Amino acid sequence: MELKRVVVTGLGALTPIGNTVSEYWSGLTNGVSGAAPITYFDTTNFKTKFGCEVKNFNIEDFIDRKEARKMDRFTQYAMVVADEAIIDSKLDIDALDKDRVGVIWGAGIGGIETFQNEMIDYVKGNFTPRFNPFFIPKLIADIAPGYISIKYGFRGLNFTTVSACASSSNAIIDALNYIRLGYADVIVTGGSEAAITQAGMGGFNALHALSTRNDDPSTASRPFDKNRDGFVMGEGAGALILEDYDHAVKRGATIYAEVIGGGLSADAYHITAPHPEGLGAKNVMANCLRDAKISPSEVDAINMHGTSTPLGDVAESKAVKEIFGEHAYNININSTKSMTGHLLGAAGAVEAIASLLSIKYGIVPPTINFSTPDENIDPKLNFTFNKAQQRDVKVAMSNTFGFGGHNACILFKKIDS
Repeated sequence: MELKRVVVTGLGALTPIGNTVSEYWSGLTNGVSGAAPITYFDTTNFKTKFGCEVKNFNIEDFIDRKEARKMDRFTQYAMVVADEAIIDSKLDIDALDKDRVGVIWGAGIGGIETFQNEMIDYVKGNFTPRFNPFFIPKLIADIAPGYISIKYGFRGLNFTTVSACASSSNAIIDALNYIRLGYADVIVTGGSEAAITQAGMGGFNALHALSTRNDDPSTASRPFDKNRDGFVMGEGAGALILEDYDHAVKRGATIYAEVIGGGLSADAYHITAPHPEGLGAKNVMANCLRDAKISPSEVDAINMHGTSTPLGDVAESKAVKEIFGEHAYNININSTKSMTGHLLGAAGAVEAIASLLSIKYGIVPPTINFSTPDENIDPKLNFTFNKAQQRDVKVAMSNTFGFGGHNACILFKKIDS
């Protein structure tokens, strides 16, 4: 069968460097760091005392207080960005066939703060079982797309993908494929995460995964720099409206770009460490190029997974050289995590938005905080260090890799005029 073309017609973002898409893009292009001391809880006894929190955000500006209290922060974030994306898309909600509009969301953890706080209250109450009646609905990762569908009456396919840090990229790829196959006209997709909590920070500290650069948080996320010492926890959400190309054209929609391919793979190596030779990363990029039916030489920019971990950055850089050969030196490579931190399950969506805006505006955001080359990473690769670069980006790739060896890769292409 002939697959339908799929395009992006709306975007929404809530990030540590901007609470709307336009603010986020300004933060990216100006090289703003979202890292600062944590304000949500007392970090005195924690190894890492900073993160990339969402700032100047009040959920009651968007959702009634009574309703907001029924949601974990990751769901609140999802509702805000879904609204922004739907408004941006200029979809006429009443005119849609709502049986053919779906919501596919990504969350790596879900309501970790809700779970943590209920357990704290349980222990403080001398193990008396007095749980919040919304404990389970607030906790479960699939509740975010449920709330979005209820608000708008979208009765199409509806679920959450969970693949750690690849979760929202998986969601976007699923949305791509369901529209390609004709199961939906429009899908609200993306991801959200809110893991800057005692449990989240403590757990990742126990894994020795987080930077401990407490004396200078703003420079702690430093992908590809020799002195990187772990990732910086971020939070927030990103939403994309994916739409059947013919459906979008018929209603006169503004199109950001076409989604031309998605790739998936597994490292099958270790629960937290990447394959040392980047095997899973190589496979996922090759699978994505094959799915998109384009050659490696057509790719202009890659938003790397680039978490600022000692092992991950080296493995991914090796994989890029293996897949793209000599053309690797012609590609603008960057890691927006240097600014936003690592949004875990929301990373794929927020970084996909950065790739889409690179196509729209012809600018590749920088990888900030670079100062010292790593002898294990080819210095001839263009990592777009420290300053945004202008470039006519026709094809952009976005990589996300998760604990458990889950890898996802997406390709976007400037729409044919």
